[in-house]
Amino acid sequence: MSDTELHQNLEHRFIVSNGVKLHYVTQGKGPLMLMLHGFPECWYSWRHQIPAFAQEYKVVALDLRGYNESEKPADVNAYRMPELIKDVRDVIEGLGYDDCILVGHDWGGFIAWCFAYAHPEMLQKLIVMNLPHPAKFAEALRNNPRQMLRSWYISFFQVPMLPELMLRANDYDAIASAFADRATNKNAFTPEDLAVFKDAAARRGALTAMINYYRSNTRTFTSQDWDVLEVPTLLLWGEDDFALGKELTYGTEAYVRDLQLHYLSHCSHWIQQEQPDLVNQYMRGFLISGNG
Repeated sequence: MSDTELHQNLEHRFIVSNGVKLHYVTQGKGPLMLMLHGFPECWYSWRHQIPAFAQEYKVVALDLRGYNESEKPADVNAYRMPELIKDVRDVIEGLGYDDCILVGHDWGGFIAWCFAYAHPEMLQKLIVMNLPHPAKFAEALRNNPRQMLRSWYISFFQVPMLPELMLRANDYDAIASAFADRATNKNAFTPEDLAVFKDAAARRGALTAMINYYRSNTRTFTSQDWDVLEVPTLLLWGEDDFALGKELTYGTEAYVRDLQLHYLSHCSHWIQQEQPDLVNQYMRGFLISGNG
């Protein structure tokens, strides 16, 4: 499906969660598959997955609060994890569903993990891409010097205004280079793709809102006890991730009772955009498994 055909077949809609207007795109009918993007992205990160699964599911790709066309509350506390979990719950219920298949990448993956613990009854299955189980990430931030260095940006994002200035400089060049320069597959992002992400970041208030996820959730990385998750879970991992080491996945089975884990070689952090066919293949296999 070409980009033109993709956009022609998508419906752009809004839904309100806890007083915040959220934008999403949707395609298809059937059980709900809800997709949560990461930083510094938007719904467009799922452009290769939406049409691939719309034949069997009602696929909904959300702009997280603060991103792209979704509303951008000014209060930094509006981006705390409890608010983000409420958004997921409100979207599921607001769309008329009791549960969903939840798919998350990067920050969307972190939200997905936390939602699975808060509301396991609302998930049929969980799919997370390149975001470790929160317990493993917390452990790495305490004991893994290499990961501490890789996560330098978390501390940098606590500084007022400077991160926004850096990301805005030279026509949002840092946004584009995060994809184009960090990707293993240099053909994964066209100039048009990069423009979508730059334009999303350039919306009024978006940069501060996006960075406020880091400013308001620092303790969430390290302060919670994590039991064994009962929701069937698929964890996909691009081995060339520049921000999160592969070793963060080791031992995940201690926290997830029913886990499938697949590594994708020659693939960076932007896993579903760099190797969409293989990602979709693993997703399909996981969704079929255990369904008779």
